[in-house]
Amino acid sequence: MEVLEVQSSSLDSSAISNSSIPLIKIPLIEQKNQQHRMRSQINSNMMSSGVMVARTYIYDWLILMVIVVIGPLLHLIHPFYRFVGKDMMTNLKYPLKSNTVPFWAVPMYSLLLPMGIFVVLYLRRRDIYDLHHALLGLLYSASVTAVITNAIKLAVGRPRPDFFWRCFPDGKDVYDQLGNVICHGKRSVIDEGHKSFPSGHTSWSFAGLAFLSLYLAGKIKAFDRKGHVAKLCIIFLPLLVASLVGISRVDDYRHHWQDVFAGGLLGITVAGLCYLQFFPPPYHTQGWRPYAYFEELELCRNAQATNVADVPDAQATETQSEPSG
Repeated sequence: MEVLEVQSSSLDSSAISNSSIPLIKIPLIEQKNQQHRMRSQINSNMMSSGVMVARTYIYDWLILMVIVVIGPLLHLIHPFYRFVGKDMMTNLKYPLKSNTVPFWAVPMYSLLLPMGIFVVLYLRRRDIYDLHHALLGLLYSASVTAVITNAIKLAVGRPRPDFFWRCFPDGKDVYDQLGNVICHGKRSVIDEGHKSFPSGHTSWSFAGLAFLSLYLAGKIKAFDRKGHVAKLCIIFLPLLVASLVGISRVDDYRHHWQDVFAGGLLGITVAGLCYLQFFPPPYHTQGWRPYAYFEELELCRNAQATNVADVPDAQATETQSEPSG
């Protein structure tokens, strides 16, 4: 009898110890499994919803195409010919130089470079919303900035610092009775001479590279309040490149400093507005993903909560339907 009691007590203690382990560990394992399943479901939804995303934003892409077409059409309009007197030529006699940063290079570093970074991050995370929103926001930023810049150039008609040599290639200035210039240079060169304000190189550079800075700031969580100041170097690098491009426009005597300042301000403003249409601010706790990701996450949580709530109801229904013995 004593042996039996000892065995029964040892069995009871082992049963209690064994039963207590699942009570503690199973909820933690269940929670981790649920989080893993939720993330897997979100990632699978992100990967398989490319067609749905394209359909959802079809009108945005159509309007973008219209804006892209408007940009080149503005170049067919000659700018406003502002009055330029002889006494004004003092600040407009800078030499006619070539561009340090050619125009064809601007879309290379302000569009193609950010796009390449977007694609690399997509290959790592497979988030179609992030890729789509980044590309659409970047293209809108550059296109809208280009249209606004060219429209202002045409309306203002401010002469460039090298306007004298555009107007008088031989160096012999001629004026009418009112004291306005009578240019005898090439028409296309003279038209370009009246497009100083604002700087197109600068505005387009900031439109693309400022958008990239905001995007990187969100991805690396630069403002997570952990004091990693080195992250700011990554954010400032694109802005530094855009600033140097603007400075080169002054050094080439293609723009006055006010033109560069206005172009940079315009590019940053449009880039910020376009970025915030798709992504939270970089300093936000959710700034590392687009709004669509967290909307998808909330839908998955609601669906999971609904499924969990339906299980007890189903069990109660089965219990009631069982015949009593």
